[in-house]
Amino acid sequence: MALFTISDLHLPLGINKPMDIFGSEWDNYVQRLKSNWQMIVAEGDLVVLPGDFSWASYLLEAKLDFEFLQNLNGKKLILKGNHDYWWTTKNKMNKYLEENGFCSINILHNNYVMYENIAICGNRGWILASGNKEDKKIYEREIIRLSLSLEAAKKQNPENIFVFTHFPPIADNVYENEFTDLLKKYGVSKCFFGHLHGESKQHAVE
Repeated sequence: MALFTISDLHLPLGINKPMDIFGSEWDNYVQRLKSNWQMIVAEGDLVVLPGDFSWASYLLEAKLDFEFLQNLNGKKLILKGNHDYWWTTKNKMNKYLEENGFCSINILHNNYVMYENIAICGNRGWILASGNKEDKKIYEREIIRLSLSLEAAKKQNPENIFVFTHFPPIADNVYENEFTDLLKKYGVSKCFFGHLHGESKQHAVE
């Protein structure tokens, strides 16, 4: 089995919000995504999607997007992004997935998932180094959520821990922060993030 990750699909199937308004590189991107995914991902593989999966504002509006994802190869693990307005409680989402037969999709939220010998943890994250009080409150809440995910995984004594976040846990001018402190504290092997696409990719840090 192989482990893949891809973020920011921004699927528009349930609402009329195609991404091609942001440039020609998004032309026919849903079909191109499907073709490439089916060529690369096998049924036994796992794909982690760190946020911004659907443009839908409500869970019911996201049904066509979930159907699209369900019919792609492999198991899928979704965590929240800043544009996933359809996101609700974990129990409600799990019930929705079960009722609609979306059996290849799971939610990562304040928990962890084992992939072979790897514990997969993660959360949305938030804006770094913001002076805004509301941003600070959200940032601190996301730190707690990642702590819960990592602490639960640690109890299983995994060989490796991978963390997936939507927002980058580091930036081109912020290398040390509470997120990176957590990654070090729990001995995280690798961290993957999304959120940056288009011109913002130039700010990505490896």
